[in-house]
Amino acid sequence: LIFSGEYTKAMSKDWHIGHFSCWQCDESLTGQRYVLRDEHPYCVKCYEMNFANTCDECNKLIGIDSKDLSYKERHWHEACFLCFKCRVSLVDKQFGSKAEKIYCGPCYDAQFATRCDACGEVFRAGTKKMEYKSRQWHEKCFCCCTCKTPIGTKSFIPREQEIYCTACYEDKFATRCIKCSKIITTGGVTYKSEPWHRECFTCTHCNTLLAGQRFTSRDDKPYCAECFGELFAKRCTACIKPITGIGGTRFISFEDRHWHNDCFVCAQCKSSLVGKGFITDGADILCPDCAKQRLM
Repeated sequence: LIFSGEYTKAMSKDWHIGHFSCWQCDESLTGQRYVLRDEHPYCVKCYEMNFANTCDECNKLIGIDSKDLSYKERHWHEACFLCFKCRVSLVDKQFGSKAEKIYCGPCYDAQFATRCDACGEVFRAGTKKMEYKSRQWHEKCFCCCTCKTPIGTKSFIPREQEIYCTACYEDKFATRCIKCSKIITTGGVTYKSEPWHRECFTCTHCNTLLAGQRFTSRDDKPYCAECFGELFAKRCTACIKPITGIGGTRFISFEDRHWHNDCFVCAQCKSSLVGKGFITDGADILCPDCAKQRLM
């Protein structure tokens, strides 16, 4: 009980003069500045020694007379809260942090912000970013490299670091039929290193489809076997049918006459003369034996 003598009033309580003291060092706080911590009073010296934060910039204590600025468990004097690069004050300004250092907005963007693969400018806060694999663009920069039309959410085709809209890619790179010049989307036939639609690869003379069929060519134009034989092949002297040579058919020529192998036979005994000696008698060819008989 306080019966008489001086007393002090603090923290909404009454204290004997000698009892209102620092919780740490017991130094009297009567008439002195003090700081409450966990409902206990401390003198300024003890409070700063035990509870004050250390400035991340100057490594000195941030006393009760200094403003303590904090970010992610780090603390600064107000005068020490500066951009690591340009040293401008960051008080009441936007800033960024990288590798335990703080930067003003412009310095952070210049050193660390991601940039558009097209224009090289940084992506500002709130800017829409278009991404594909490891590359990124501003929305207005994500456009076809040929027609410059913004692609947005439309289909596109990448080729050698360039981006094409579907129409420009097809116009520039798609395989086109050598006959009709239209794009070959599926299937197709290659003949003499040139592409054709299956339905366009036809006989030059009769337009019969040649895909999967026997054919040959003349003057770099394809013909079915029948048309080639009728139009260009030599004709067998014996059967008058074309000698096409397609499929390995062999033939014999003598002077200005030609025969299929199977048709090169003696006119009299019909024995094959392929690889044998023979004698001509007008339009006929004869084996030696039949020739003797005819002469006798």
